[in-house]
Amino acid sequence: MTPVVLDALTDDDADRCAELEAVLFPGDDPWSARAFRDELRAGHRYLAAREGERLIGYGGVALLPGRLGQQAEAEIHTIGVDPAHQGRGIGRALLDGLLAAADGIGATTYLEVRVDNAPAQGLYRSVGFEVLGTRRRYYSSGADAHTMRRLPGCGTPAHAPR
Repeated sequence: MTPVVLDALTDDDADRCAELEAVLFPGDDPWSARAFRDELRAGHRYLAAREGERLIGYGGVALLPGRLGQQAEAEIHTIGVDPAHQGRGIGRALLDGLLAAADGIGATTYLEVRVDNAPAQGLYRSVGFEVLGTRRRYYSSGADAHTMRRLPGCGTPAHAPR
């Protein structure tokens, strides 16, 4: 098995990300290739998980440094792993990379996750996220989302994909 490597997501990855989005989030307005390119152009931090030359996962975070005594904040925008590669620690490795960037600026990190996505919620809880509340009909499918928060430096051991 080829090892999984994390590196920076590029504009050239946008089409593959959109393909994965359509598979992973079909009823929830999956992101287009243009949306990924716009995120990269906006300067947000995006990681790619690659097995050889093949993109098999991605994740992104917006970092908002604190100013004038305000707490820095980060927002996880998306994490996705090709279904054929799930269960190997790739999503956790992507999340760890995004959280390292957030912790690097001392940011409190937020995200939304479907209330019926127990695996993702378990992953997020395992690295220190807690549910703050529920956003009713947050997704275009009508599904609700939990808003979750992780305080800076909550700490998580580094995990490598298997």
